[in-house]
Amino acid sequence: MRLIKLLEGIKVVKTIGNTDVEVCGVNIDSRHIDTGHLFIAMKGTQVDGHRFIAKAIEQGAAAVICEDLPEETVEGVAYVQVASCENCVGKVATAFYGNPSLKLKLVGVTGTNGKTTIATLLYNMFRKMGHKAGLLSTVCNYIEDEVIPASHTTPDPIELNQLLARMVDAGCEYVFMECSSHAIAQKRIGGLKFAGGIFTNLTRDHLDYHKTFENYRDAKKAFFDSLDKEAFAITNADDKNGMVMVQNCKAKVKTYSMRSQADFKAKIIEYHFAGMYLDMCGHEVGVQFIGKFNVSNLLAVYGAAVMLGKQPDDILLVMSTLKSVNGRLEPIQSADGITAIIDYAHTPDALENVLNAIHEVLDGRGHVITVCGAGGNRDKGKRPLMAQEAVKQSDKVIITSDNPRFEEPQDIINDMLAGLDDKQMKKVVSITDRREAIRTACMMAQKGDVILIAGKGHEDYQEIKGVKHHFDDHEVVRECFGN
Repeated sequence: MRLIKLLEGIKVVKTIGNTDVEVCGVNIDSRHIDTGHLFIAMKGTQVDGHRFIAKAIEQGAAAVICEDLPEETVEGVAYVQVASCENCVGKVATAFYGNPSLKLKLVGVTGTNGKTTIATLLYNMFRKMGHKAGLLSTVCNYIEDEVIPASHTTPDPIELNQLLARMVDAGCEYVFMECSSHAIAQKRIGGLKFAGGIFTNLTRDHLDYHKTFENYRDAKKAFFDSLDKEAFAITNADDKNGMVMVQNCKAKVKTYSMRSQADFKAKIIEYHFAGMYLDMCGHEVGVQFIGKFNVSNLLAVYGAAVMLGKQPDDILLVMSTLKSVNGRLEPIQSADGITAIIDYAHTPDALENVLNAIHEVLDGRGHVITVCGAGGNRDKGKRPLMAQEAVKQSDKVIITSDNPRFEEPQDIINDMLAGLDDKQMKKVVSITDRREAIRTACMMAQKGDVILIAGKGHEDYQEIKGVKHHFDDHEVVRECFGN
């Protein structure tokens, strides 16, 4: 594609060289540049792409988009200066890959918790209904049955549009996508056309990046502000920020709730560890999930399916067959009557939700042992809050390592313990080694007890000093249970 064509709709400050040059690839990583490619010099949070302009040209870049023009330019290379590379990269990527989102019904899911569950359940539902579909999620990306490992909740704009173009080529009609606050703030989804958006909830998370809760909230809200009038926006009326999200929204706004008047409503009729019976918008349905927060997730799925034109009876029939997402309130039973629950909960609110769900089913008939930690090099302020939440609803808590990254595990554990008073500390032990912590919990548990192993969920690794070591909570539990 000609560079001049890619620049349509982009506010250009200055150009040097021939902008009618042919571009055969677009990249923000100089290591992936090849002959005839366009290099976009992004000013990232860790590294400034402007440092690699010379490297990109050396590898064959035919053109460069940047905010600061280099002092020396190379003849035969086109340079395009823009005010913000972040604002233009999504539009350029979308144009280069043929505007794939225009050929799909793309639905974005944003919020603190529930994104993976909702997006994955919609993907599974629409495939069971006979449609070709794609999924972009924290756990994994799918083009129909093809598995593409996920490195971020939302890929960078180049990879994202490349994946969407492949989905179009594979005949996908629908794509369901998690939209993280980072991706929205960094304009990774810029240039995409969404058929609809779903808001789950908002609690403290990622303040290491956003700095304030208001910035975090506004990043989520920007997604709904960008929806056009042909799209739909489904918001959680039970969350205090639910209606804030859609204040300036041009899309068709619908609400879902378990507590108040809404377009989509549900209540629990009966529940146990195998699932629940629900009244979903006046229809009774059995589902293979537990917890009020999962009822909320299922309401969002139901609402989105209705807005995409599906009939309630068809939706509920498929919903009754759907299973829990890997590492999301996933039960493993021992032969002697102990239940382990593996969940990705890594925020205070997510821990509260999961523990509430466990107590709803237990109803005082067993003890709860919680194993949890907190990630390194992330929002430190939530660490004591997570410990407090775990202690509040557990009979015993084992504080351990999560992904320590570049921090010392014991330092993270100490940050969590700092939130507890002397009385609360009587419930707590700390074991730095996560495998040993899980084994200890399994040895402590008696028949009828529940062990919650929180924080990593689907992850099959532990990140320590920049290296990902194989570690899977499921494997450790099954080994302890003799499964």
